[in-house]
Amino acid sequence: MRLETLPITAHSFETDYHIDGDEFGRAYKDHISGFRTWEELDHADEWLIFPENIGPHVSIDETCLSIGEVYTIISNKDAHGRRSCIIAIVKGTKAKDVIKALKKIDKSLRKSVVEVTLDFSESMRSIVKACFPDAMITLGRFHHQQFCLEALQEVRREHRCEQMTRDANEREEHRLKMKELARNDGPWVDDEGNTIRRNARYCPERLENDETRAELLARSRGLLIMSPDKWTDTQKERAGILFREFPDIKTAFSLTHSLRMIFSQRCTKEQGAESLRSWYTKVGEFGNKAFNEIAAAMYDREDEILNYFVNRSTNASAESLNAKIKQFRTLLCGIVDKRFFLFRLTKIYA
Repeated sequence: MRLETLPITAHSFETDYHIDGDEFGRAYKDHISGFRTWEELDHADEWLIFPENIGPHVSIDETCLSIGEVYTIISNKDAHGRRSCIIAIVKGTKAKDVIKALKKIDKSLRKSVVEVTLDFSESMRSIVKACFPDAMITLGRFHHQQFCLEALQEVRREHRCEQMTRDANEREEHRLKMKELARNDGPWVDDEGNTIRRNARYCPERLENDETRAELLARSRGLLIMSPDKWTDTQKERAGILFREFPDIKTAFSLTHSLRMIFSQRCTKEQGAESLRSWYTKVGEFGNKAFNEIAAAMYDREDEILNYFVNRSTNASAESLNAKIKQFRTLLCGIVDKRFFLFRLTKIYA
C-alpha cells in the first residue's frame, strides 16, 4: 500500500478512488495498518530501534516532531534517506536516554560502525563514544561553515545598525537646520553657495550604483552567502563597493570563503590540517571576537573536523532526512497522534 511506502495522506486517494479521506484515514489507522497491534506501541513515543538497518556509516542528528518535542534520530548514511535508513528514534537529546536505547542493539552490530557524522553537540559526541566505540567521529563540514556565515552576517548587521543610526541623526540635524533657516528666513544657500529649497527633504548620500550605504548593506546579505563565481554583474558591482566602504566585511567574507575552499579541495588529512592552521593565523590577525571563538571551537575538535578528508563524509544525509520528516509533518497539518506518526514514519523510512 502506498501509505506504507510514501509520505502521503489518506486524502490523496479521494480524487482517484472517490472515497472520503477522513473515513479512509480512520479505517487505515484502526484496521488496515496494524497500528493497534504494533509490538512497539507501548514505548513508541519513547524509543524505537531497528538493528537490521545498521551499517558501517552512520549519522546522528536531532529533529523537532512537534512544538517542544525533540527526538534524536540515528540513520544509515548508505540508505540515502530512503527505506531502511532509520536505525533508531529516541525521545529527547539527553545522552543517557539515547545511550540506554541504543545499547539494546547488540554490541557486535554497534562495533561494526566505522564512521559517525554529527554536529558540534557534546551530547551527540558522548552518545557516539558510548555506543559506537570503534567508530571514527566526523564533524559535518557545513556546521562550522554555517557558524562563519553567521559571524559574517553579524559584522554586516552591526554596520547596518550603525549606518541607520547615523542616517537618523543626520535626518534630525537636517530637520533642525531647516527649522532654523525658516525662523531666520535664510540664508538659503549651503556652504558651497548652492541654493537650498525651503521644503528640501533630507537625502542621504548615494553611491555609484545609486544605493545609499544602508541600502547597500541590506541588499548585500545574499551575495555574502554565495561563492564569488556565482555573483551576477550587479552583485559584483555591489560587492566591490561594499568591500571598499567596509573593509572588515571584506576580511570576514574572505575568511568565510577561504574556509569553504579548504573543505572543497581534495587533499589528505595532513594537508587539510596545514590549510586549517593557516586559516587560524588569518583569524587571529583579523581580531574579530566571533571568528576567534569559532576558530577556538574548531581547534578544540580539530581532529574530528579533519576526519572529513578521510571519506569526505558530511551530515547532509541526516539533514535531508530531517527535511523529509518536517515536510511530512507539514503535509499532515501537524501531529495529532504522535505514536501513529512514528508508526507511519518507521513504515516508510525504517
